Amino acid sequence: MGLSMQDNATSRTKVERISDVDMVVRRSFDAPARLVFQAWSDAALFRRWWVPASAPVRLRTCKMDVRTGGSYRLEFGMDEGPVHAFFGRYVEVVPDAKIVWTNEESDDGALTTVTFEETDGKTLVTYHDRHGSKESLDEAFEGMEGGIAEQFDQLAAVLAE
Repeated sequence: MGLSMQDNATSRTKVERISDVDMVVRRSFDAPARLVFQAWSDAALFRRWWVPASAPVRLRTCKMDVRTGGSYRLEFGMDEGPVHAFFGRYVEVVPDAKIVWTNEESDDGALTTVTFEETDGKTLVTYHDRHGSKESLDEAFEGMEGGIAEQFDQLAAVLAE
């Protein structure tokens, strides 16, 4: 399939749909794996980069128990108005190397795997969503162009600090 959304010169983030149910995002960060992993597993750091600054919502609640068997709950919305919740559990956590979690807000939510591969002080992050159906991925994939790249740009800025 190989449909790529982001691999132009303005973005270092490559977003690719590799099958009817799989999406992969890759980006190299100028930071060691332990720091990149920390940005994905520490709620205070995660809050600083997860929501694209251009998004019309904010992360109102961020509860993360990043360990095998732990759970998470993220709630998005404005101060007034509806809240959209994303939640699940951590299936596998290998410090500084891998985080795997479920997305349980729908019957065919994705299983997400993020790996951190360090080489010479830089870390390649591979983010892989495997959806329960083609329709689920179609819905997630639509409108994401730029959003993930913006998130990963924000992550790079947090890591640069």
